[in-house]
Amino acid sequence: MQDKQLFEYAVIRVVPRVDREEFLNVGVVLYCARLKFLELVYTLDVGRLQALAPTLDIGELESHLRAFAEVVRGGAAGGPIGQMDMPGRFRWLTAQRSTVLQTSRVHPGFCAEPAQALKRLHETLVL
Repeated sequence: MQDKQLFEYAVIRVVPRVDREEFLNVGVVLYCARLKFLELVYTLDVGRLQALAPTLDIGELESHLRAFAEVVRGGAAGGPIGQMDMPGRFRWLTAQRSTVLQTSRVHPGFCAEPAQALKRLHETLVL
């Protein structure tokens, strides 16, 4: 297990009506401190989203997901949060919130290649 590194991840969820607590998993954000890796991947299944919430503004949702991705990349395009260090950006993205776009609790794991772990989690939990 020496070659494996601790990582943390959270599932990105769309919660169209926060009061109903129904959600659809759309992505995963994964952070590995030791390997300085922070990445996010998402997939919007518009048909499933419209079945869950026919009035959901898909364009606005995509805009929010792109903003999450900018925060992950860091830099000026991510606004003030994008200027934070990598752990700070991950913690901000995974902070508990009552909005249409939320994340699950943070979960740990071990991997040798965080990009592969992210791909596997996305396939398992979203697709």
